[in-house]
Amino acid sequence: MQFKIFTIPVTDDGTAMEEMNRFLRGHKTLEVEQQLISTKTGSQWHFCVKYLANAQPENKVQNTSKIDYKDVLDERTFALFSILREVRKKIAEEDGLPVYAVFTNEELANIASLENMTVENVKKVKGIGDKKAERFGKRLFEYYTANQSNET
Repeated sequence: MQFKIFTIPVTDDGTAMEEMNRFLRGHKTLEVEQQLISTKTGSQWHFCVKYLANAQPENKVQNTSKIDYKDVLDERTFALFSILREVRKKIAEEDGLPVYAVFTNEELANIASLENMTVENVKKVKGIGDKKAERFGKRLFEYYTANQSNET
């Protein structure tokens, strides 16, 4: 197993990010850890990439057809899904992450379909483990609850 460290300034014009993405596409990646570091001179994202040397990445066939959740979910569930998407966007902006890194649309649709939205129940959704549920699930419900109390 090998390690490679990438440092990407928050003000990056996309060049450093593209360099890291090119590396990730060309290597069998095992894990990526990230941390935002702020200093007097500015803030940077630091990524530690664990990868296998001399191993080719898996060629995953991506499903390019998008799901229209308005057609898939019932009206009440879709309304909740829409609210949760806005909450997810807020969390992603606060953490400097893409929205899909917080929860994918599929994960949000499954969360919206839960009878009882709790962090424990979120862990049962495919693709969401303990860490993700604790890191984002609690905040998702806090913001959602605050949003609902503001509307009444």
